[in-house]
Amino acid sequence: MRQSTIARKTAETDISVQLDLDGRGTAKIETGVGFLDHMLTLFARHGGFDLTVAAKGDTYVDDHHTVEDVGIALGQAFAMALGDCRGICRYGDITLPMDEALILAAVDVSGRAYLAYGLEIAVEKIGTFDTELLEEFFRAFAMNAGLTLHLRQLAGKNGHHIAEGAFKAAARALRKAVAADARFAGEIPSTKGVL
Repeated sequence: MRQSTIARKTAETDISVQLDLDGRGTAKIETGVGFLDHMLTLFARHGGFDLTVAAKGDTYVDDHHTVEDVGIALGQAFAMALGDCRGICRYGDITLPMDEALILAAVDVSGRAYLAYGLEIAVEKIGTFDTELLEEFFRAFAMNAGLTLHLRQLAGKNGHHIAEGAFKAAARALRKAVAADARFAGEIPSTKGVL
């Protein structure tokens, strides 16, 4: 089916996510955090994922809980949609330009959760968005999706371009990694027989 629906409710956030890995890149994103909405819309489009995210959080405190918990729920949605990962390519990578920024993303859908974060954004805020929350989002996502994600900034100065490049690159790498591998349909992509 490669589809999933996740509902996550805490004292700080109330989030629902619907994901179709084999979509057309359509997105309906309403998190209450404008910059995150923009990034997730790009993520869906460049990943070719149909994605709906509705989140209500304690943004009167700050955006931290909402951003992190959306990452958690989105990661859980990926894990659920992938199931035992039978028949996927497993690996994906890209070096993606976004104007002066150049971002490398590499993904292994391995069941071994890890984030190697190498973005260096000089500004503390993009609009009202705290740039340190980018790492929180990607960590929450990788840990809950059960994947290894490397993000490296190879060039760039503009914070918006770096962040946008990272979301696009992660999406494009994931698009390759979760794609069906016709040569090995129905097989677990590991010599261990399990991921």
